[in-house]
Amino acid sequence: MTIRLLPEGTVNRIAAGEVVERPASAVKELVENAIDAGASRIEIAIQGGGRHSIIVTDDGIGMSRDELALAVDRHATSKLPDDDLLHISSLGFRGEALPSIGSVSRLRIESRARGSDEAWSIAVIGGEKEPVRPVSLTAGTRIEIADLFFATPARLKFLKTERTELNHILDVVRRLAMANPNVGFSVSDEKGKRLRLDAAQGDLLDARLARLSDVMGREFAENALRIDAVREDIHLTGYAGLPTLNQAYARSQYLFVNGRPVRDPLLTGAVRGAYQDLLARNRHPMVALYLEIAPLFVDVNVHPMKTEVRFRDAGLVRGLIVGALKHALAEAGHRASTTVSAQTLGAFRPGASPAGGMPSYRSGSHGGALAQAAANYYAPLPGMDQPSVTGVEDPVVPFSGNADQSVSQSFPLGVARAQLHETYIVAQTNEGIVIVDQHAAHERLVYEKMKQSLDSGDVARQGLLLPEVIELEEAQCQRLVERADQFAELGLVLEAFGPGAVVVREVPAMLGKTDIVGLVKDLADDLAELGEGLTLKERLEDVCGTMACHGSVRAGRRLNQAEMDAILRQMEQTPHSGQCNHGRPTYVELNLADIERLFGRR
Repeated sequence: MTIRLLPEGTVNRIAAGEVVERPASAVKELVENAIDAGASRIEIAIQGGGRHSIIVTDDGIGMSRDELALAVDRHATSKLPDDDLLHISSLGFRGEALPSIGSVSRLRIESRARGSDEAWSIAVIGGEKEPVRPVSLTAGTRIEIADLFFATPARLKFLKTERTELNHILDVVRRLAMANPNVGFSVSDEKGKRLRLDAAQGDLLDARLARLSDVMGREFAENALRIDAVREDIHLTGYAGLPTLNQAYARSQYLFVNGRPVRDPLLTGAVRGAYQDLLARNRHPMVALYLEIAPLFVDVNVHPMKTEVRFRDAGLVRGLIVGALKHALAEAGHRASTTVSAQTLGAFRPGASPAGGMPSYRSGSHGGALAQAAANYYAPLPGMDQPSVTGVEDPVVPFSGNADQSVSQSFPLGVARAQLHETYIVAQTNEGIVIVDQHAAHERLVYEKMKQSLDSGDVARQGLLLPEVIELEEAQCQRLVERADQFAELGLVLEAFGPGAVVVREVPAMLGKTDIVGLVKDLADDLAELGEGLTLKERLEDVCGTMACHGSVRAGRRLNQAEMDAILRQMEQTPHSGQCNHGRPTYVELNLADIERLFGRR
């Protein structure tokens, strides 16, 4: 066989296969060009899910006659003035998008350069370029793609339904809109306007939050924590949702690098690391992060689609993201998302079903309907002979007061008034009421105390008078014994006791009286599920979570007034106390106005 050069048309179609995978890919390239051209308004009109027609109109700087003729040639671009691939500051730079699109469709471009009295048009049909002609156009650029993939009909077989392709287009536009809040966007099809995002005004961070509210929902904007951190000339800004605002999938996690929407496993791993002890493993938070980094330290020339990047120091970037998120979450204190109270109010309304958006967490020990609580309340008076809270060393600091005292402004979670079903603490605040899940709340308190002890290396142990022998499967015993040193760091001392058993000699003192057999079996199950993929610190924190669950006040335990108030005060002072270690909310707050609406008083 003889080596030969491929025809220009074939080369363009091969390039198109990398750049234009589906209609959304074409829309992405055209919208990025419009943003690079300084457009303040971009309108997208599609037909047939983009298969039949895509029209993108912008009010950018436009192109002259000579520029228009050159724009549809391969590797022609205005975005690398010094031919330097190490300092890329624009979204596009390869010069492949327009010729690639023109090689697989009927492409027509109309443009009028800013300040010019003339507008020009050029067409490319299946890779064949036609002459430049004059046209009537007010300003900017209008690009029409008709019959996408007509020149490569095999590609049409891989397209999905019109609705699916439309959703991909909307996703692309939303991502670009989140990165450019000062630009207005609209998407329409045969059925009318599908998306409209007006240009946001004001400070950049405020404008971003307004745009995020439009794209990710008002609930995100109401429950988002502001992120602003700098490390070694890398600037991270954005917003992260409270842990109690979570989803079943990670689709609402966005990362933008120098204004470019990217999909990077670095983000997923960093977010998981920051939220790991705040959410269940099958739940995902909502975040939108904007990274500003010197172009020299990031490579965007990884793939023709330009959605992947590589960082020169990926560890530094990950550490910045994890540290900034953890700091913001700790600063949030006991705050929980407003969606929790909204869903609670919805559940109280006749005929209402649980709102979608928050998972349903059910446990056998948390039964009982709050709607019937009034007939079963239990609120012991101070001084009654009730057991004190156990489970941690000096678990609660008794609150000096009584049930008749007025609510203080300094107590955000109010003063305890009752205990319902021996599971829920009801507190009165100046603005309404707070309902606390005592087990979930105390679990978080114990967990945070264990983490502090672990960080300081000072975990107090309590020797057992009679060591506890626990029989398990041989594989479970082996996993436990292999990590005996790690457990010892947490105050749990165990060792092998034959092939199918372990013996526990010491337990963490902060757990108090606990079910040792149940604890060890749960730890064995955790190790089987977690496998070897986690770091030592992540493993230890998971173990801490299991221990905290066993060492906290259980549902069904009666508490006296001082104990209930002490839990409330500790929650106010403990980071992340708005949710337990599994991501469940620890309390629900209902303001008086909402309660009055339930009874028709407003």
